[in-house]
Amino acid sequence: MTKVFIDGSEGTTGLRINERFEGRDDIEILKISSELRKDPDEIKKFINASDVTFLCLPDAAAKEAVAMVENENTVIIDTSTAHRTESNFAYGYPELSKEHREAIRNGKRIAVPGCHATGFITLVYPMIAGGIMPKNYPVSSFSLTGYSGGGKKMIAEYEGEDRKKELDSPREYALSQQHKHLKEMQAITGLERKPLFSPIVADYYSGMLVSVPLYTDMLSKKKSPEEIRDFFAEYYKGEKFVKVMPFGAEADTGNFLGSNNVSGWDGIEVYVTGNEDRILLSSRFDNLGKGASGAAVQCLNIVLGCDEAKGLNL
Repeated sequence: MTKVFIDGSEGTTGLRINERFEGRDDIEILKISSELRKDPDEIKKFINASDVTFLCLPDAAAKEAVAMVENENTVIIDTSTAHRTESNFAYGYPELSKEHREAIRNGKRIAVPGCHATGFITLVYPMIAGGIMPKNYPVSSFSLTGYSGGGKKMIAEYEGEDRKKELDSPREYALSQQHKHLKEMQAITGLERKPLFSPIVADYYSGMLVSVPLYTDMLSKKKSPEEIRDFFAEYYKGEKFVKVMPFGAEADTGNFLGSNNVSGWDGIEVYVTGNEDRILLSSRFDNLGKGASGAAVQCLNIVLGCDEAKGLNL
């Protein structure tokens, strides 16, 4: 039985990881007492007693936790931003390439992608890897997210009785173009410059819709929307977690794409829409699923050599 410790088990991501272990008979959760959950000595003891430790912590605390590892067999799966572009950490998105999946399978240090970054990289990485988008393309993107992505503080703010009126409407943020996911969005895709990125939080609990608009005449290979859709279908062929939607599937929902339609699901949908001149790539998923805890558990399953979808909702 695999011994698992969740450092930060009382946060949104940690709680969701715990939920995904319910009913599993191959996992033993090492539970730290509430009064000692921030005690460095106790945390160190639990990390080194585990086969796998999930870090559901702020960046600084995640770095401190990694420094506590003395057991060379302990696998760290970090859900923070701290190590996503570090060369000694496998990037936890196995569907990107065979090399990514192998790095996770054989790694002792794994960084789970950020939620916005997951949606963005799902769309842009294949386009660059397939030689369709040049690395110097001036990429822009916007992302709609539920408020759960902001953690306990934002959840309390949105669900409070006397909340501010402005929370009734979507709100754009990261206006300085310094969002913490930008670094990995650029590094993992290989873009020569950071994308223009506009995240928007709205009044619903979970779900995310990330879009990347493209001018076809600026691509390395000009292709129709149908051809781009078929390219994605071939790129992600056989992947359980990535569902490339049929061309024109948005008509089933009146040509609207909602951002909370797949809340509670652990996969990600890819849509390609637009026309011969302008194409819109969109990915839809749960920011707490494939965008966080679901992806973390998928990485664990790969490390353990079991079905990648074990304990997950597909």
